[in-house]
Amino acid sequence: MNIQGQAAIVTGGGSGLGAQTARELARRGARVTVLDINGEGAAAVAAEIGGLAARCDITDAASVESALALAIERHGPVRMLMNVAGVGGAKRIVAKDGRAAPLEDFRRVVEINLVGTYNVTRLVAAQMAALPPLDDDGERGVIVNTASVAAFDGQVGQEAYAASKGGIASMTLPLARDLAQHGIRVVTIAPGLFLTPLMKELPEAVQASLAASVPFPRRLGKPQEFAQLAAAIVENMALNGEVIRLDGALRMAPR
Repeated sequence: MNIQGQAAIVTGGGSGLGAQTARELARRGARVTVLDINGEGAAAVAAEIGGLAARCDITDAASVESALALAIERHGPVRMLMNVAGVGGAKRIVAKDGRAAPLEDFRRVVEINLVGTYNVTRLVAAQMAALPPLDDDGERGVIVNTASVAAFDGQVGQEAYAASKGGIASMTLPLARDLAQHGIRVVTIAPGLFLTPLMKELPEAVQASLAASVPFPRRLGKPQEFAQLAAAIVENMALNGEVIRLDGALRMAPR
């Protein structure tokens, strides 16, 4: 798909990987709507790129429907969806004092990362399926999801995060097969260690240690590299139903 002139939605676009993805799509000529639970962050990025901002809770159907309607009204039919919104967190299933981890903590991470991604995907995909095809191949839209290397080698305490991201990775192929009849592609990026605002909050010594664990390039990933891959997926029609690790050959240790 040619990005130029097409409408895109980026969830989690108010900061980090989502913000950089919104910038990259706008740079390539897309009309971008930035969705984020942090309305101020979304507004700041949208103002920077000349896009549209909408505060949105991806786990709430009405919130997503409202944001989607706003995006269509302003930018026209959505052809690209970037599901980047998500939360992290780690907690051992049995604490040092012997107590079990709160079930609500696990439920919250899965609800936001996995259910939220599916919620946005189902609503945007239904809108895409009703659009006329863009070319002779019948392509109508592209959906890019965000998993994590934790989906494959989660660390101690990452049960909730790994499960949520593993779910995203697992549903990539079924989604691609399901939406193939509508000319909609689905691809997932599984990033490794990236220099996001959350990472920058860690002590420099910790950041350096994490960077040294990456085989090559021996550094933390740059948000721009994530954004470039997301854009390349949109532009390359042969990419479909795949989970792409973007991690510098990193394989996470148990802790």
